[in-house]
Amino acid sequence: MPDFRPILHVNGVLIALLGGGMLVPVVVDLVAGHEDWEIFGVAAVITMTLGAMLAFANRGSGEQLRVRQAFLLTVAAWVLLPAVAALPFTFSELRLSYTDAYFEAMSGLSTTGSTVIVGLDDAPPGILIWRAMLQWMGGIGIVVMAVAILPMLQVGGMQLFRMESSDTSEKILPRAAQISGAITGLYVALTAMCALLLSAVGLPLFDAVAHAMTTIATGGFSTKDGSVGHFDSWQADAIITLFMVLGSMPFVLYLQALRGRPIMLWRDEQARHFLMVILVIILLGSLWLVQFKNFDLGSALRYGSFNMISVMTGTGYATTDYGLWGSFSLTLFFLLMFIGGCAGSTSCGIKIFRFQVLFKSMNSWVRRSVQPHGVFVPRYNGRPISADVQASVLTFLIFFMLVFFALAFTLSLLGLDWITAMSGAGTALSNVGPGLGEIIGPSGNFSTLPMGAKWVLSFGMLLGRLELFTVLVLFSPSFWSR
Repeated sequence: MPDFRPILHVNGVLIALLGGGMLVPVVVDLVAGHEDWEIFGVAAVITMTLGAMLAFANRGSGEQLRVRQAFLLTVAAWVLLPAVAALPFTFSELRLSYTDAYFEAMSGLSTTGSTVIVGLDDAPPGILIWRAMLQWMGGIGIVVMAVAILPMLQVGGMQLFRMESSDTSEKILPRAAQISGAITGLYVALTAMCALLLSAVGLPLFDAVAHAMTTIATGGFSTKDGSVGHFDSWQADAIITLFMVLGSMPFVLYLQALRGRPIMLWRDEQARHFLMVILVIILLGSLWLVQFKNFDLGSALRYGSFNMISVMTGTGYATTDYGLWGSFSLTLFFLLMFIGGCAGSTSCGIKIFRFQVLFKSMNSWVRRSVQPHGVFVPRYNGRPISADVQASVLTFLIFFMLVFFALAFTLSLLGLDWITAMSGAGTALSNVGPGLGEIIGPSGNFSTLPMGAKWVLSFGMLLGRLELFTVLVLFSPSFWSR
């Protein structure tokens, strides 16, 4: 059996840090004169105490973290953190059941954006900022995990992005600390820039900060029931659209640009093709709205680009009920939710690089079939794509679809109609947020779903956020054998 002490130690530190974060809503509720500050205060004390006990009881054991422990640590963190983050939701004025509270916390930390809370317009300010903070903290955690942890674990082709000196398991924690320091500074700067711009175009400071945090995290939690559409501001729409795209680009490329290599943002195949896909989708979607839905060109560009980018990047904001645009729009948005952004970003979904590896591999296989004696090596960013990366990506895509259908089938067994079941499974596994249909569409939420469906969707969010195999490998008997 693996040594659990390093896992408990790191999780204790993370839980204690999360408890410290609860002090921010304490201050917000105190300033607003809301009595829920006491709830957050008690929850903060409980959480920090629990985290400190785990950390100190297992200190001195976190330097020898190995591959199997890294799998366990990653999954344990994303299961335990929502468990304690749910406490304020349960005991606050909202009085959510623990099922609803865990669903909301998992949706926040996984940056999914699905919600069970009704009446956000009148919700306590501490709760609103806590939701935004969960997504903001989850976003930076996802970036660090994608850059420092998943490449070493060789999950779903992520070994393609393995960085120098990150291939030894003993260096996981030091390497993660080095990367997270630089990326966190950039993450904070982008969040502050977004908040300042939103405030400058008329959003109240509280709403500007909350939406900046959930935009750069591509999370989608809003402070309003009407999401971003509540503000009815084309300037705010444009700013949020820009930062959704920025949050879906590889953060490592931003660091390279800051070090004097801005051309890397365009030379990188993943980033370049991601921007090209966005441009094509915006043009085609906007033209369709003009031609078949009688939108003028300005409105088509505004509403089409915002909502399509929101779904594709997994942010989940909405400025209108695009479910009313007809069957074509439902099909388009359903497909967009699976694409996602770039690896090494806060975005979700299958990721652009996997489609690139798949198409390059298919092209190589086709050419080899036509010319059996030819040598055709698929390349990514000028480097050959190894056979294990191709196999990992193909396996990931197959498992992604199998898990999607399994989740959808399970949800249908729990009584959900097929649109809700299919889109619910897709939005959970792709960490998008709103689904399709009258119940969980952009104008609805997940509060009316049965308890079992919420736990299934929470598990789906976990699977999607941790790239499937990080979780599924724990169910393999060989993982636990010597």
